[in-house]
Amino acid sequence: MVTNDMVEIRWHGRGGQGAKMACLLLAEVAGLEGKFVQGFPEYGPERMGAPITAYNRISEKRCTIHSNIYYPNYVVVLDETLLDSVDVTEGLKEGGAIIINTPSSPAEIRSKLRGWTGKVCTIDARRISEEILGKNFPNTPLLAAVIKVSGALEIERFFTDIEESFKHKFATKPQVIEGNMATLKKSMEEVQVG
Repeated sequence: MVTNDMVEIRWHGRGGQGAKMACLLLAEVAGLEGKFVQGFPEYGPERMGAPITAYNRISEKRCTIHSNIYYPNYVVVLDETLLDSVDVTEGLKEGGAIIINTPSSPAEIRSKLRGWTGKVCTIDARRISEEILGKNFPNTPLLAAVIKVSGALEIERFFTDIEESFKHKFATKPQVIEGNMATLKKSMEEVQVG
């Protein structure tokens, strides 16, 4: 049973796109903010490009649920091609939102969502990532988008905490920290809500 003080997020991506990393980063940063968190992936065939799913629970109270998330508040899709083969809106709660990596607008992508009538958010994560980082890493822009759309974490605190996390992970690569922070900030500005 999911309570109202818990936010549940389901990530859909392909192996190698960083869905697992974004999920675990979100859990780490939410933990730094004093939340109770879970972040875990679910794998099918473990190979590059294979569909994967990852999950986050963020709560004000200790969470005693230890299962996959079947009725998420938010769904994040790192690869638009998954819309053709995976029912990404399955179980998505009314009042929730889907966030998709696509150059299309929310209105343009809605027809691919199997009748979902709720909030649709889009972000061109590939373009943002390639412009700032020089490579296609859709997970960083989508992490920013889910923070903005969900309101699960306070935005300024999120930036402070994730920068600290990056400083530990990339201590010898300050350019990686700067690039990722710039990517997060640009993504917050560019996510479209429809």
